[in-house]
Amino acid sequence: MSLKLTVLGSGTSSGVPTIGCSCAVCHSDDPRDNRLRPSILITVPTAGGDRNIVIDTGPDFRTQVLRAKVTRLDAVVYTHAHADHILGLDDVRPFNYHQGGRIPLYMSEKTRATIERVFEYVFRKHDGNTHIPQVDVRTINDGPFDVLGMRFQPVPLIHGNDMIYGFRFGNVAYLTDHNEIPEASIALLQGLDVLFLDALRHRPHPTHTTVEVATERAQAIGAKRTYFTHMCHDVPHAATQAALPAGIFLAYDGLEIEVNQPE
Repeated sequence: MSLKLTVLGSGTSSGVPTIGCSCAVCHSDDPRDNRLRPSILITVPTAGGDRNIVIDTGPDFRTQVLRAKVTRLDAVVYTHAHADHILGLDDVRPFNYHQGGRIPLYMSEKTRATIERVFEYVFRKHDGNTHIPQVDVRTINDGPFDVLGMRFQPVPLIHGNDMIYGFRFGNVAYLTDHNEIPEASIALLQGLDVLFLDALRHRPHPTHTTVEVATERAQAIGAKRTYFTHMCHDVPHAATQAALPAGIFLAYDGLEIEVNQPE
């Protein structure tokens, strides 16, 4: 089976360009320096046609799915409940209108508590109101779970003082926001074809990984291809890419990757 991965957003929480900033990256002519909030689309071929899974629905979700020409959404998987990963949830409504039925949302209990608070109007009892997102929340933990017949393995990550999830599916792993990967999680990342890693900037940050540390981790994990994501305006695409070792790349919005998955 071959999956298509589409990077919907490769930027940090404020996006790039950053509001009010006059730096060279925020005014760059290189489209790869324009970064919406972090999200990835997984397109899965099935007998009934392609099906789509999105990891995280940030504030740019509407723009992202329009840009990627996504006309169907079959599931959303959440890494954690920070604003840049959840605030586009309301924009699943058009998919409800076109598809009918509820869209499954997979998330931890902690993420669920925050999403149900932030989007209280979605989860209170309604009398047939179809003008709110129609969703089916499915709580996950450290154990694997199934989405469209594909096994997702949660990968616990340290993000500041929080434990959040990255995910491995087949020979792909998507690890956004983190400053530390526990040893037990490293053991879940062997034999990867494609790995996504947080690489916020060059200067240290208390809740994210630097480009230099991400490079060291990528080399230690040894995926065939590693892509850095969740990057801020301190990371110019062309100059940074030129300095990276072979097999390590900066992701960019709109990047498409084909991956052969084990049957």
